Amino acid sequence: MATYKVGYFVGSLSSTSINRVLSRALIQLAPAGLEFHELPIGNLPLYSPDYDASYPEEAAALKAAIADSDAVLFVTPEYNRSIPGALKNAIDWASRPWGQNSFDHMPAAVIGASIGQIGTAVAQQSLRGVLSFCNARQMTAPEAYIHFKPEVFGESGEVADEETAAFLRAYMEEFRVHIERVLTVIPRS
Repeated sequence: MATYKVGYFVGSLSSTSINRVLSRALIQLAPAGLEFHELPIGNLPLYSPDYDASYPEEAAALKAAIADSDAVLFVTPEYNRSIPGALKNAIDWASRPWGQNSFDHMPAAVIGASIGQIGTAVAQQSLRGVLSFCNARQMTAPEAYIHFKPEVFGESGEVADEETAAFLRAYMEEFRVHIERVLTVIPRS
């Protein structure tokens, strides 16, 4: 069985991010054959085309980390019915300059947690539109809008509810299958 390197984005910059907790749970529940590394977004300056000729160190490092990934996983909250500005800024850096889009043909999945009942559904729809433009190969099912409850998710990534753990495990297994299928047809160079 092949091993795939998965870069993951946590869309929140908060030190108490429930989506960071969700990312820990996803990593623990992932099947064998997936290695994870976080793609940091907190120190990126705001994107401007003025930088296209000479990327700042943080943005060049982000592009290099994505290039070193076989797939990307987006774990994001919902801010004002959309994606957080820091995450959109990171996507803008990674997809530029024109013709050097880091997400082109990249296997990708989107998931998010919220304390609300709809669990980031609108943010995910917004993110999917951006990723479509970036030509990422998105896993479209199963969709995963996680209603976060502190009694279910432990800080270290443990999931107390077996039904939730089984759903997240199945989601990550499907993501692994998605990665393999995409990379079989469109290998990363």
